[in-house]
Amino acid sequence: MRYKYKLNNLDCANCANKIEVKLNKDSRIEKATVNFSNLTLTVETSIEKDVKKTVSSIVKSVEPDVKVLELTEKEKNNKVIFDVIRLIIGIILSILGMFVFKNEISKIFIILGYFILLFRTISNSIKLLYKSKTINENFLVTISCIGAYFTNNVHEGLMVILLYEIGKILEEIAVNNSRKSIGKLMDIKPEYANLKNGNDVLKVNPEEVKIGDIIVIKQGEKIALDGIVIKGEAKLNTAALTGESKLRSVKENDNVLSGSINIKGLLEIKVTNTYDNSTVSRILDLVEKATDRKAKTESFVSTFSKIYTPTILILAIITSIVLIFIFKFNISDAIYRSLIFLVVSCPCAIAISVPLSYFSGIGKASKEGILIKGSDYLDALSKINTIIFDKTGTITTGEFSNYELEIIDKNYTKKQIIEFYVKGEKLSNHPIAKSIIKIFDIKTNNNYVKDFEEVSGKGIMYKLNNDDIKIGSSSFCGEKKKDNYIYLSLNNKIIARLQLLDGIKKDAKKTIEQLDKMKINTKMFTGDNKEIATIISKKIGINDVYYELLPDDKYNLLQENIKTGKTVAFVGDGINDAPSLALSNIGISMGGIGSASAIEASDVVIMTDELSKIVDGIKISKKTNKIIKQNLIFAISVKVIVLILSTIGIATMWQAVFADTGVTLLTILNTTRILKK
Repeated sequence: MRYKYKLNNLDCANCANKIEVKLNKDSRIEKATVNFSNLTLTVETSIEKDVKKTVSSIVKSVEPDVKVLELTEKEKNNKVIFDVIRLIIGIILSILGMFVFKNEISKIFIILGYFILLFRTISNSIKLLYKSKTINENFLVTISCIGAYFTNNVHEGLMVILLYEIGKILEEIAVNNSRKSIGKLMDIKPEYANLKNGNDVLKVNPEEVKIGDIIVIKQGEKIALDGIVIKGEAKLNTAALTGESKLRSVKENDNVLSGSINIKGLLEIKVTNTYDNSTVSRILDLVEKATDRKAKTESFVSTFSKIYTPTILILAIITSIVLIFIFKFNISDAIYRSLIFLVVSCPCAIAISVPLSYFSGIGKASKEGILIKGSDYLDALSKINTIIFDKTGTITTGEFSNYELEIIDKNYTKKQIIEFYVKGEKLSNHPIAKSIIKIFDIKTNNNYVKDFEEVSGKGIMYKLNNDDIKIGSSSFCGEKKKDNYIYLSLNNKIIARLQLLDGIKKDAKKTIEQLDKMKINTKMFTGDNKEIATIISKKIGINDVYYELLPDDKYNLLQENIKTGKTVAFVGDGINDAPSLALSNIGISMGGIGSASAIEASDVVIMTDELSKIVDGIKISKKTNKIIKQNLIFAISVKVIVLILSTIGIATMWQAVFADTGVTLLTILNTTRILKK
């Protein structure tokens, strides 16, 4: 069984990693994932009783202050307020000890100031050491501050804990603000539905509404469930689902999606999906799962953090020994410099900024109508070398919008030929028949049509007056040449052939041009013949085209491309191209808004079917990776510089605290740039 919980009072990414490791080591837990970015814990376990209690006990053995809550459970978090009050009291006592009182009274106030300021840090480090026999950055800071006091650097010790506490409070506020910003990007969950019950309208939970029920959407309200408009007209804002700011007009018989907002009008909708299967529910579920998947960089940071803190402690001890016995430092100075080493080396900046960056990137992409299934796929988007496009439904609209009609027997006029096609296809429900009716758009009388028969996969035949008419494939109509034309045969003689032309998406050419500028190689795979494939490819600017391919051919060709060692993306419609989507390094589905099959088949779902969103996704990925690199380089560089300066006696505890909490704050602020355009 899979369970999901909220984690309260967790403000340390490194601590989140330790909780995850501890849970996964427990034999009762099959798999556990801690998502620090949205403070959730996902657990897979076979135990059925007291799951929350079991999980909570394991979590508390690592982080005693962290509470495991149900997703619906609410708890006030006054931690920041309590820490601010404690900080103010600690500052007042410290000032009194340093500047007002003297001698023994001064020492008492300073010790009280130390105790109040260090209370949270000491408490956390002792509990962790006692319960799980592990140490973290709280332990490092505690040793540093107490060490500073006993090496006669009392004022600096106070400033370390003071700045550290201020930094931790600001850090918690900054992380929480980032979470809120990201949360707003996906704030699409409807809180209620207006259920029509006779002449009454009841406000109910969306989960209570069933398929076939009628719901009312008033102006300014979110559509709670997917459905069909049965009454009214409105203009909908679908930006939360698609990233498209243009309002969508809907009327009777139009399909509408949950999460859209009714800007103007009043609608009555017949529900077609329960809330669990609705578009908004599946999108939210996908985004939540996406933030649980870790990229290689994120996984490396998690693994690295397990051994980082104890390693730093050992290195600090070695530093003291080297300074005392080799460089002949006095004991007090050697310990002081080792304490600086401990403060500088706290891993908070790296542990927080990396997962927060990926979370921000996924949130930003979702806002733009691009659903990315995990940070590993977000990472892969920036590394794409080759993109292979399927044609139908991807580069083209998948709907026939034009035609070419070739009249072979000149005894018949164009009008007569069109009537022959329409009279027969009007009696068929085949998608191609419907396309023919739509393209020609003429009224015709079928009173004289007799003996209509539809031959599956081949075509149709009927009698008109005394003539035998066939419409369908070349072999069905008696043509030896195999092609994609729709032939018309009259009394076993071919008199015309028709080719339906698929419309090219309006942003296809521009997208290919942008990808070319980004030095990304583009190819097109299609089952269509050479003639059609060549026409389409020339219009949009793709030079590398493969035509007349079966699904197996596409799969094998894709496999050959992947073997070159390049990162290959395949873009398809999410149904027929499922094998290729699964095989590619990154499968991008043009599945259409709310397409369940597309969401299942691919790694990235373009919710609007717009090819330009692929370029947007790559740009978001590159920006996310750029900011992660900036944060890592900045954090590591500052720490190394301060360590070197402390070794030669220039840097003090002040610079050490900046290298820890100051750098952490700056990397968090830099990460928020991902959310901006």
